[in-house]
Amino acid sequence: MKTLGFVLIVTVLIMIILSFGMIVGGKYMLHDSGIPLKTQLIEETSPQKIMTFFAHPDDEIAVGGTLLALKKSGHKLVMVCLTKGEAGPTGGLVEQDELGETRALELAKVAEILGAEKLELFDFPDSGLSGIEMDTIKGLALEMIQKHQPDYIVSYDSRVGLYGHPDHRKVSQAMEEVYLEQKGNADFPVKKLFQVTLSPKQIKIALQLAPGFQRNYPKEGPGLPIPDFAVKTTPYFSTLEKMMDAHATQQEVFRDLLPYREEIPGFIYSRIFDREYFWEVSSFNSK
Repeated sequence: MKTLGFVLIVTVLIMIILSFGMIVGGKYMLHDSGIPLKTQLIEETSPQKIMTFFAHPDDEIAVGGTLLALKKSGHKLVMVCLTKGEAGPTGGLVEQDELGETRALELAKVAEILGAEKLELFDFPDSGLSGIEMDTIKGLALEMIQKHQPDYIVSYDSRVGLYGHPDHRKVSQAMEEVYLEQKGNADFPVKKLFQVTLSPKQIKIALQLAPGFQRNYPKEGPGLPIPDFAVKTTPYFSTLEKMMDAHATQQEVFRDLLPYREEIPGFIYSRIFDREYFWEVSSFNSK
């Protein structure tokens, strides 16, 4: 019995050491230590309203941990999505012509998990926003701001659209232009616009592992903005997984966003992929 107990103790110690090594090694590969790490997107403790402005159902997953942290701290969430994502993969669960309505229902489930006070879902053409006038999207952006009076807005970056999706870029560019044009006006409520980005190390790994990045990330140009800071998301990982599960048709997409999630234990994975990166838009750095 003593021998068995010793073996069990040694086995547990080895597992702990291996797990610790995976976490430390994974963090070193993915994260740049010079980028400040915060526990919240914003500093205010009084309730603020945060509005997300994205092109597709599931785009919010890239900031899911941050949104969960905001909600837990008592802030209010409003989600705006311009398309129903009808051009995406179906996961073999529905016919292509049913995908838009299915993804609308999936996004509604995610909004419920997040406790969003409002979901605004529009029906612009998925993967067809390049054919929509910029002024139309800017008009919608301003309309949503006037209607919901957000204190802060979160979108993708306007340079790349995270991994090169033209819908992401156009929607984010529209919001960025509205923000910069209206900022400083007495009746404009938005204090800051944050754009989702990635660390340089994450980009390097994504270009090695993620087919979506390999296909679409621009080969030339400035690339994604260098993050101003990251938000720590480990405490919210299990709920973030529930959000991803709600997007049942889009599991293929999430394998690009979070590679090997299904193969690595959540305890380890949540401590490697433990932050979401942001860049704050201002008049002097937006162009």
